[in-house]
Amino acid sequence: MDKLKQFFKSLGPGLLFASMAIGTSHLVLSTKAGAQYGWIMILPIVLANVLKYPFFEFGVRYTNVTNNTLIEGYLNKSKNYLLFYTFITLVSTFTILAALYTVTSGLFINLFNLNGLSIPFVALCLFILISALLIIGKYGFLEKSLKLIVSILFIALLVTTGLVIHGGPAQKVADFSSPSIFNEAGILFLIGLMGWMPTTVEASSWVSLWSVEKWKKNSNKPSLKSALKEFNIGYVLTSVLAIFFLIIGSMTLYGTNTELSASAVTFADQVVQLFTVHIGTWAYLFIALAAFATMFSTCMTAHDAIARVSVDIIKLLSTSRKINQRLYFNLVIVLLASINLGVIWFFSGSMSKLVALATFVSFVIAPIIGYMNLKIVTGVEIPKQNKPRRPLLVLTYLGILFLSFFSIYYLWIVLLK
Repeated sequence: MDKLKQFFKSLGPGLLFASMAIGTSHLVLSTKAGAQYGWIMILPIVLANVLKYPFFEFGVRYTNVTNNTLIEGYLNKSKNYLLFYTFITLVSTFTILAALYTVTSGLFINLFNLNGLSIPFVALCLFILISALLIIGKYGFLEKSLKLIVSILFIALLVTTGLVIHGGPAQKVADFSSPSIFNEAGILFLIGLMGWMPTTVEASSWVSLWSVEKWKKNSNKPSLKSALKEFNIGYVLTSVLAIFFLIIGSMTLYGTNTELSASAVTFADQVVQLFTVHIGTWAYLFIALAAFATMFSTCMTAHDAIARVSVDIIKLLSTSRKINQRLYFNLVIVLLASINLGVIWFFSGSMSKLVALATFVSFVIAPIIGYMNLKIVTGVEIPKQNKPRRPLLVLTYLGILFLSFFSIYYLWIVLLK
């Protein structure tokens, strides 16, 4: 029991990473991948998680060894690195949070049959609640609450996955024909799945900032080995949960010709119905709360991370570099809420275009961020004994090639249209 308590206590940045990643990429994309294409989609999910791993690991490694955030590392390497990352953060500021809060608000309305409420109103309530929790509760509340949320989700997923496997695959319809992955629709879906699995590469700096915050809170810094072990637990958890969602989609929907909603909100509601069918109608409230909590925690972690990134950038670009970080963090939390509420309110009809812009930027810059992280972690700031070993470097170059190929192909498809 003492070992279990110590294990939960050690969890931090890796758990926040898992909570942030297990959003629409898992709840929607992984389930839909299994439902549309079957078990074959386990290959791209595993491939994406393996090949992207070094870029996130480098954020933890750099921060643990140098005591600096990854964003400080960008500036130390070149001011152009920092300015480039600042541009990416600006795009995220006006798109990612608005999209996440929109999906979470719509899911809340659908799950609990609150059709009289509008998405902007629910988003306003969520912005107020999450902003207050982040400002008052700070990092400590964020970490503790996510331990509970992720634990509940893991149990719900484990039970449901076991039940659907025990029940066997759904009966395929007589005229079922497996859709092709290698036409334009299939390739675009594959790019979306792998691009957001487990999450976008620029989130590597988020883990770095959470690491610094946890060490401040605990007044002691773990060894590099311990820090990487904690992150690896969270990273493996995101990969396992993605496979759970894929299994549920494949075993219950693949081959049934069930019409799958193109809307992330409606499809997430369909996923909750799947859980209920296999566990029992008595579990609907439990599963609905778990699904909503999943998206709620993604909103909370992304909101916290973008605020931390923004404050770090402001500090580094400031001439004095002496700012009240707690005050700035609180102000940026409120500012992000206000900006993204405005985006939801005024551009709700064009939200898909804003999300498409965020997707476009994330795909195109992914290999560049990966390369930047590689240059930083192999630079002079890192002692030779702490630099990544050859197998990890080989995996890194493979990841850069992988991301470059998909980014160029995605760019080509988009420009052709």
